[in-house]
Formats: sequence, C-alpha cells, structure tokens
Amino acid sequence: MKAVKNYLSLTKKEWNGMVGVIIIIALILAAPYIYKQFQTDKPTDFKDFDKAVALLNANGGAPVNETPIINPVMFGFNPNGLPPNKWRQLGLSDKQIATIKNYEAKGGHFYKPEDVKKIYAITAADYTRLKPYINIPEDTYTDNKLKPGVVIEINTADSAKLTQIRGIGAAFAKRIVEYRTRLGGFLNKDQLKEVYGIDAEKYEQLKDQVNINPSRISKIKINEVDFEGLRRFPYLTNKQTNAIIQYRKQHGNYQSIADMQNIVILDADILRKIEPYIVF
Repeated sequence: MKAVKNYLSLTKKEWNGMVGVIIIIALILAAPYIYKQFQTDKPTDFKDFDKAVALLNANGGAPVNETPIINPVMFGFNPNGLPPNKWRQLGLSDKQIATIKNYEAKGGHFYKPEDVKKIYAITAADYTRLKPYINIPEDTYTDNKLKPGVVIEINTADSAKLTQIRGIGAAFAKRIVEYRTRLGGFLNKDQLKEVYGIDAEKYEQLKDQVNINPSRISKIKINEVDFEGLRRFPYLTNKQTNAIIQYRKQHGNYQSIADMQNIVILDADILRKIEPYIVF
C-alpha cells in the first residue's frame, strides 16, 4: 500500500506543473468564446457587388469598361431602347450605358434630343458629340401614352393600363399594382410616394395623370382576419399585427377604432392610417 501511495503521490513541482497545464488547456478552450466577446463582425456591404452586376447586365454580360472608346463610330440613332453595344459604338462607357438602361427600366423615355442631356452620366461634351445624330420619330413611345388632360384611375387600372402614364414603365406598373393589393387600394395620390422608387420628382411627373376613387378600396374585416391575412397590410409591423390578433382573442371583437386605442404599440398616427381600411 505504501508503494502504491508513493507511486501516485506528486511533488510540489509536479503539482504546479499539472496546474499550469490545466490552466493552459482551459485558456485554449475558452479562447474562441473570449474572441467573440471582443470581435464585432462587420456586415457585408454588397453595394459594390450590386453595382458591378448592374453594369454587367447593361453590357449583356460582357466585361465592364468604364472608359469610353477612343474612336467612336457615329451614326443616326433613336436613343429609346438602343442596345448597349450600339451605345458603346457611339463612345459611351459601360457605366454611362448602365445609367441609361436604369433610367429606361424605371419608365424613362426620350421624347426629344434634349432629354438625353438630362442623364446625369452624359457629359456636356458627350451630348454635343451625340446631338447631331439623335433621331427620335415624333410618334416614338407616344401611341400608348396618355394624351394631355387624360387621366387614369389608379385603383382599377391593371399593369398594362398603368404603363400609359408618362414616366411609368412595366417595372413601376408592377410595383404599383403589388402595393395596391397589399394596401387594399389608394385613398389619395400622396400614397403613391410609398411605392418603392417613386420619389418626389417621379411623383410630380405623374400626379396630374392619375386620379383616385376611394370607394374602390378593399376593407379588412378586423374581427375575422387572421394573422397571415393582416400581416400583408403595409402600415402594420408583424409585432403590431400579432398584438391586434391577441387583444381580440383576449377581449372579444372590436366595436370601433376606440377599442384599438387600448393596444399600447398602436399610436395615434398608426390608428389614423389604418382606420379607413378596416371594418368592424
């Protein structure tokens, strides 16, 4: 027994060494967790990537070149729908071409030569060089556009009808219809600014070409709608939607908008915006 005890016993030096090894192992195991506490991951910025993709798409997938060609080949052209390779022949860079194509994708059209000059990527020197060759037929892109004084009712128009509005192309028409569906219809023109991409400038361009019939909106039956049916409504967050559903389950059906004032996370502004869209 004494021999076993002597065999298993540790000297002070050996004990200190073992403790040191245990501490080192513990530090190694804890290192990843300590690192996470002091290291903040930076979110990946995809702006440059998205920009590169846009340039590639505008150039038909060809390598991007931001430098205009030195010896452009000039020819008469209609800038509306002109293919990227043709713009390239005229001496524009891929970056300039991407800007033009983005303008067209948002519903932009060139109605007169001076419109080309409005593209911010086109320099004064570029326009001076291009202007003698710009040839826009008088009826280009006007046959299906609204005549002066004619307006479109937004709540009943389909995508094809909406593209008749000057400044609205297929992409914007689709966004308007999708947002209108989520909303249940527009009560006033200002709500068009809530559609992605319609800024103050775009709104000023189209506001006199449309009118709104508020009676065509589709209302939400607030005492019957479920979470999935209500969450599509753009004025409510998921948290607010859930609060409305849960309060109804706990307290019974809503009798008026006043009952919804008891929901803490619904402020007066939200209630004002949703009231025209709900029915009790």
